[in-house]
Amino acid sequence: MTDTGEEAVMTTDAARERLRRWRLVLGGEEAEGTGCALSGRDAAMDGALSALYGTADKPRAGRERAAGLGASAPSVARWLGDIRTYFPSSVVQVMQRDAIDRLGLATLLLEPEMLEAAEPDVHLVGTLLSLGKAMPETTKESARAVVRKVVEDLEKRLATRTRAALTGALDRSARVSRPRHHDIDWNRTIAANLRHFLPAYGTVVPERLIGYGRASRSVKKEIVLCVDQSGSMAASVVHAAVFGAVLASMRSVDTRLVVFDTAVVDLTDQLDDPVDVLFGTRLGGGTDINRALAYCQSRITRPAETVVVLISDLYEGGIRQEMLQRVAAMKASGAQFVALLALSDEGAPAYDREHAAALAALGAPAFACTPDLFPEVMAAAIEKRPLPIPDVG
Repeated sequence: MTDTGEEAVMTTDAARERLRRWRLVLGGEEAEGTGCALSGRDAAMDGALSALYGTADKPRAGRERAAGLGASAPSVARWLGDIRTYFPSSVVQVMQRDAIDRLGLATLLLEPEMLEAAEPDVHLVGTLLSLGKAMPETTKESARAVVRKVVEDLEKRLATRTRAALTGALDRSARVSRPRHHDIDWNRTIAANLRHFLPAYGTVVPERLIGYGRASRSVKKEIVLCVDQSGSMAASVVHAAVFGAVLASMRSVDTRLVVFDTAVVDLTDQLDDPVDVLFGTRLGGGTDINRALAYCQSRITRPAETVVVLISDLYEGGIRQEMLQRVAAMKASGAQFVALLALSDEGAPAYDREHAAALAALGAPAFACTPDLFPEVMAAAIEKRPLPIPDVG
């Protein structure tokens, strides 16, 4: 075959692939215009897509693309298995989320076979937690297995980096200029005094000693995670529970985890298992940030060594002015205050811009934070340096 012939075949194959992809996107209605018929695996993929996206609010012109998933738990379980067969994990997670939102499938997640077929991810965990007490006993073990898998995956991704970033920040924050002899950091001391090298004696005469105080073997910082558990904050609650457990595992940090809606719940005693923490939350309900901050403020014993992290979209249902006064009082006492509008991989969240601006005026800018950025934010707060606020422009 000539080069021209090979090129023609390649061009034809590329054109067929484009038509195939457009056919899967458009759904095969009479007016879609591709003229492409699907078979085998492609037809199965189209059926899975049609079950979710083929049912519109208004009747479509021409042939209806799909009959939908209906309300049958077995059929939905099969559909969940199908999409895991035909699509990559990232796509499966999006389709599951759309199925829950578009078709109201949350209640079907109460069926054990549904959970076993689903792809575990942060959003699925949020949905399970929002079901709360409606979950029957027969489903709870399956639900815990889903939650534990997601938590373990997040810990693998985030724990090492978090411990490394915070350990470095804690060491730097504890550095002293008049250390005891056995606490001297000789590498840093020599580097800082190289200009005092005496060639005649072949040695450095240190003018300034650098070392770590005895605090390096005790609790150096207190961290309070104050987490809004209203329904819109589900992903943030999941990530906060994981980070809380990681921080609690560090001996030099005393970590407290507080979740709130209109009530305040201290889950610190459950931080050894983030799955227990998550099942101790109650997603949904109102929001009283002022009450939550009042509780956190009452637990601060060493303000200059404390970092308070408020994770909330700032839609306050409590007393706004008191909330701001508490933030101002904590900062005036020497505590570091960090306001995160979200702790998740999602885009810019919806939030109360007036309250965010008021916090910024107090020197506590509010911003959304991804889990990957969180260790750096905490390290900056511990060292009392400017926070690495992401550029959203």
